[in-house]
Amino acid sequence: MLSKKQARAFFLVGTAVTFLIFIGLTVYSLGEAQDQTNRDQLSESAIRGKWLWDKNNCMGCHTLMGEGGYYAPELTKVVERRGDAYIKAALMSPVPWQPNGRKMVAYNMSEAEANDMVEFFKWIGNVDLNGFETIVSPLAKKNN
Repeated sequence: MLSKKQARAFFLVGTAVTFLIFIGLTVYSLGEAQDQTNRDQLSESAIRGKWLWDKNNCMGCHTLMGEGGYYAPELTKVVERRGDAYIKAALMSPVPWQPNGRKMVAYNMSEAEANDMVEFFKWIGNVDLNGFETIVSPLAKKNN
């Protein structure tokens, strides 16, 4: 059994070591070598697509990388699954899109806006997810 003095020392040393490990892992995680976002491939078109994604509240129904609403399909790898033409058709449609009985708002986007959204989806699809796509893919296939 530890005395009060030994217990206090054990607690303080343990706290200090844990804190130093936490700081070290934080610095390591934020280092350039650990960046998996492929931000060097981020184009102005993809940035405009992200702006459109936010403006139209797409995340209210869809998910990207597992985050968002679960009403509509996961869109992280949508370009691989559906292709550019399908995505553009859905976004440019003047009537509500109704795949599998779920109704998507008719955004009636211009071709330029639809291209920007596709570029955003392509960029998102190339982010290194550390194997997360093995989880995303079955969910996406189930919802499509």
